[in-house]
Amino acid sequence: MESLGNKLKTAREEKGLTYNEVSKETNIAPRYLEALEKEDFALFPGEPYALGFLKNYGEYLGLNLEELNFLYRSLKIQEQPAPVEQLLRDPSPLPKILKWAAIILAILAVVGGGAYLVYSRFPGRAEAPPAVARTPSEYVLNTDFMERRFYPGDSILVTEGTNSYKLVFSSLSDAITITTPSGSVMLDLAQEVTVDLNNDGFPELRIIAADFAKNDTVSGALLRFEQEKPPQAASAPPVELPLESLSAGREPATVLFSSPNAYPFTLQVVFQGYCLFRYEILFERDRPGRSEQYYQRSEELSLTAQNGIRLGISNARAVMLQVIAGGRTMPLEVGGPGEVVAADLRWVRDEENRYSLALIRLE
Repeated sequence: MESLGNKLKTAREEKGLTYNEVSKETNIAPRYLEALEKEDFALFPGEPYALGFLKNYGEYLGLNLEELNFLYRSLKIQEQPAPVEQLLRDPSPLPKILKWAAIILAILAVVGGGAYLVYSRFPGRAEAPPAVARTPSEYVLNTDFMERRFYPGDSILVTEGTNSYKLVFSSLSDAITITTPSGSVMLDLAQEVTVDLNNDGFPELRIIAADFAKNDTVSGALLRFEQEKPPQAASAPPVELPLESLSAGREPATVLFSSPNAYPFTLQVVFQGYCLFRYEILFERDRPGRSEQYYQRSEELSLTAQNGIRLGISNARAVMLQVIAGGRTMPLEVGGPGEVVAADLRWVRDEENRYSLALIRLE
């Protein structure tokens, strides 16, 4: 029978390959390739290296791996001759007894371990840790803001004027749900909402979800509550000109709300596209100046005023507007696609001595 080394060498030479060429393809160092062909296994760090290199070399040369393994094992047996004295004397029965005892102990250990795993995983067997009942906490917002961790069932009491309003942390799932006097609000992570507690058209409270993990009721949520201060009293009374004179020579003024008295209102802006938006709060001494900025799609802006707001919009259809006043919400259209708009949204007094919140187009 051809030896292991000769079989490898013959196959390599028939393919016309050098050690370096085989090494580049198999990543086996040339000295190990040569050692395999010379059957010099002492050069390898250990038998697993020799067997691994032999398998890779044999696959590369297209040889039968089972035959190569048989030849290798034959060589190793020949290298380990049994001592003559052990071949002549009767073997002691003790090693066999120890061998069988070890096998039986191993079987018992496997069976016992399997039974334990089955028992421990069987439904109803494992004892669940006792649930710890938690008493919901009630807090009082007696400063401008409060930030603390709330858990489902906790509540906070907010005082506005002579009235107190209770808000409850209802649930925590993919989002936070808080029950307020004006209905339920939901917050995602880092989101904020404003709440109109007494339905006067002005949000008195801002809630911010600072930190929480979805569906993790045990860890709760870090919430921040901020009281919103009402706008300062106007430094000048609303304009007392009749609506007819304001709209003379222009498009008619659009009246949104009428009331015996003027009160704060909020303009909410949602941008539908790229837009230059300019605004100025009118007749409020502590809020002078004009703001002008380019906004992108999906950006939002909320403006609160006592008397009025002057608007400048580069594209009327790039914004979606709604006005909130007196607990009511009304959408507001200011122009068509691509139309540049300059207008005032403000309170005016009509001939019947009533106040009307109107949109007045400017030239």
